[in-house]
Amino acid sequence: MTVGTYDINLNGEELRIGIVQARFNQDVCHGLLAACLAQLKHLGIADEDILLVTVPGALEIPLALRKMAETGQFDALIAIGAVIRGETYHFELVSNESGAGITRVGLDFGIPIANAVLTTDTDEQAEARMAEKGTDAARVAVEMANLTIALEDLADAVDDEDDD
Repeated sequence: MTVGTYDINLNGEELRIGIVQARFNQDVCHGLLAACLAQLKHLGIADEDILLVTVPGALEIPLALRKMAETGQFDALIAIGAVIRGETYHFELVSNESGAGITRVGLDFGIPIANAVLTTDTDEQAEARMAEKGTDAARVAVEMANLTIALEDLADAVDDEDDD
């Protein structure tokens, strides 16, 4: 095998994307979603190739992602939510557990998941970051879906060579 590089591929045509959006901190989540959907469309993802489901909060996101991953129908998934610090330890619990769950689903199923669950100290910080984070999530999902597909194709080609 030769040493080479894989160029970033942000062509979303024919990719299927699943999105799980938390409803808690609704205004921020809607801002994240709007930016994400606009960027997905800009990258060539067709409306009919996007499935959006909503869940009560960030802790419920990993289960919905897992159920979507189990279908095998998506090239990438996106997690959208906002956890804003309050006066209790609950912030750390929700932030850590939702993040760990999201990561676990991606690794368990070998599917890229763009984590756009904001964790901020204030509403103002979340509002300032929502457009950029939503846009970034779309780009990450498309880039990683294409990379995953390319690496799977490479593995298939190696297997085919071994069979000869």
